[in-house]
Amino acid sequence: MTNSTDRIGIIQLGGKGVVGSNMIAIEYQDEILVLDAGIMFPTDEMPGIDYVIPDMTYLQKNKEQIKALLLSHGHEDHIGAVPFLISKINVPIYGTKLTIALVKEKLKEKKLLKNTELNKIQPREKIEINNFKIEFINVSHSIPDSVAMSITTPAGKILYTGDFKIDQSPINNDLTDFYKLAQLGEEGLLALLSDSTNAEQEGYSGSESSVGKTLHDQFRTAQGKIITATFSSHIHRLQQVVSVAKKYDKKIAINGRSMIKTVKIARKLGHLDLPSEMLIDINKIDEFDPTKVVILMTGSQGEPMAALTRIARGDHHQVEITPQDTIIISATPIPGNEIAVSNTINQLLETGAEVVYYNHAHVHVSGHGFQEELKLMLNLTKPQYFIPVHGEYRHLHFHAQLAQKIGIAKENIFVTPNGVKLELTENNAKITDKVPAGKILIDGSQAGNLNNDVLEDRQSLGEDGIVTVMVTIDEETGKIIGGPDLTCRGVTYQQNSRIRNILKDIKSQITKILNRTNIENINQQSKLKSRIKAGVNSLLRKQLNSNPLILPLIMKI
Repeated sequence: MTNSTDRIGIIQLGGKGVVGSNMIAIEYQDEILVLDAGIMFPTDEMPGIDYVIPDMTYLQKNKEQIKALLLSHGHEDHIGAVPFLISKINVPIYGTKLTIALVKEKLKEKKLLKNTELNKIQPREKIEINNFKIEFINVSHSIPDSVAMSITTPAGKILYTGDFKIDQSPINNDLTDFYKLAQLGEEGLLALLSDSTNAEQEGYSGSESSVGKTLHDQFRTAQGKIITATFSSHIHRLQQVVSVAKKYDKKIAINGRSMIKTVKIARKLGHLDLPSEMLIDINKIDEFDPTKVVILMTGSQGEPMAALTRIARGDHHQVEITPQDTIIISATPIPGNEIAVSNTINQLLETGAEVVYYNHAHVHVSGHGFQEELKLMLNLTKPQYFIPVHGEYRHLHFHAQLAQKIGIAKENIFVTPNGVKLELTENNAKITDKVPAGKILIDGSQAGNLNNDVLEDRQSLGEDGIVTVMVTIDEETGKIIGGPDLTCRGVTYQQNSRIRNILKDIKSQITKILNRTNIENINQQSKLKSRIKAGVNSLLRKQLNSNPLILPLIMKI
């Protein structure tokens, strides 16, 4: 590859090795397209973190080259980080009607809407952005208005599937555009970037419409009110709940901030058929016969402040569970949320209510294709090169194996980590660069200010507690004139003579450290604190097999 104009560069900045925070940069010459800008929800190892976004350092350094942000669909793992990107790099955004409507709300919240260019596109529409020619292709997913993107440059054509499944009887009758996908294969596709989320699952994912039978059965036999928890963006699932509720002459109440917002947008755009006469205020549900009440709410992932989780804890102001009620959790846990979801289910079961969830009832089907669907995408498009995207490394690994089974050469399949630049031509493919890529942690409204030390401190606090060491030193002589005084929180529950002896040993150890630093004429507070922390940590590891956070406080008077 000697002529740079003949290359397409592909850099995944997020979405590799994890489920979420999807973001891909496509380069041709000195121009860049960004595909999606999503978030990832925190794992248990990220205490206090609200969500995670991709590292956008590379994009910021090359912001003059970025021509547009293209969005595949409206799920948080694909649009959640849009405000963070736009606040740093204000570029035109392209997406389908529903996707743009959801993004518009996010930008409005962050006061970024006024100066942002939003462009609505529709499937089969073609646009040109400098050297890029883009065609949007309809795909089935768990949210309407989902599209794949065919991107053509003078160096060749690539296809980014976004999230997809092959649903032969979708709720909105909006089939995946097989014709366009096959046409790409016939014309010649340089590279396919395809969703890998369910690459481990054999067979087919099943149609979204198949959930309807379970909902009918539950609604028909329910003895009290029905609470259905699902993702607020899963509009096809919401439509099924509404349709079944309508059949059994039930009213609908909406609870949860994101659920209320999404339902409003979906109704306005015609994606959710929910007649006004069916809607009731969540504050007035007690005025209705419980057998006529259905509540749509958030909390299917056990989020601490979500509506269902608060109901399970018994601290929801409007909704109280009775043994006659039925709770339907119409989702499966995202990896990392299993414990939180399990805790919510257990708390709900303790109330005596019937809880219907993924382990024993057909209340959920995935929005991501299983192995046979992934193979169909590969066979239709017949790419020269294949890059599995969206998923943990095991998902990417199995997707790469599927590609080999349908005839793609192993050397033409690339499972690369985030930040690696892959350059493609008709005759060659190779890794040429490594750019900054990683996790940016969002804590409240702050982005990027938290490093690994902060997370380690939070983990230590949660697991082993904290020891505060207070020492007062004479500034002139360097001698201890007060302390060391110790305060322990969460270090041990054992209040006995052994613990008292350990505390005495700690005080003695600190005294020795301070005397030694005095002899060595070390008076910098940073060095004093480091020695105290090291000494106390060493002693506690030996005596208690514990590693609490040590906080030395030194006062000089």
